[in-house]
Amino acid sequence: MIAYCKYHRGMSDRRSFDSDPSIAGSSLTKREIKKYSNARERLVAAAYDLFAARGIGRVGVEKILAKSGCAKASLYYNFDSKNELAIAFLDRREEVWTRGWLENEVNRRASHPEERLLAIFDVFDGWFRKKDFEGCSFINVLLEAETDSPIHRAAAIHLAKIRAIVRDWADDAGLSDSESFAQAWHILMKGSIVTAGEGHHDAARDAKRAAKLVLDGWARK
Repeated sequence: MIAYCKYHRGMSDRRSFDSDPSIAGSSLTKREIKKYSNARERLVAAAYDLFAARGIGRVGVEKILAKSGCAKASLYYNFDSKNELAIAFLDRREEVWTRGWLENEVNRRASHPEERLLAIFDVFDGWFRKKDFEGCSFINVLLEAETDSPIHRAAAIHLAKIRAIVRDWADDAGLSDSESFAQAWHILMKGSIVTAGEGHHDAARDAKRAAKLVLDGWARK
């Protein structure tokens, strides 16, 4: 993930962070480097909570600093811009949400590939009924960010990784043209998330009924 961020340095909007004279051009001691590096985890953790709940555009740097308990120098040392911190948030979101929650929970509920595909909507059903339902951060960022910006591309990449999980399950289920199937299935997934955001708590159940029709009618290898 760090390499990913370094690649985009200079491409993202750097106006968010002004140069800090307290660290610019200075030599850092090993103790200071360790302090700033440890602060990186606190900054990402704080950004995760804030960005997931409120979105990136509505969260300022000062709120992240206040929640993390970090000084500005630590922020400047670890990130060149707010966008770079947002990309780190998306990477963490994949680790926690896509892999740690969705994929693991589906695998826990079902062992057969077709059952796993349908179990996605069972997992979503409980998620949609949470009082603090926050929606999909990847979708939110994709719609919020400027088209073809680094953060827009990062959100699209993370959504593609979810489709890849679906495609793998479709392959295991023996479905033909698994790439097209994953696209169609992901449309149902994303549509149910947006519908749940409108306040329709049964969105996952409705999507599952439609998904069953797609699955039953899809050609097998």
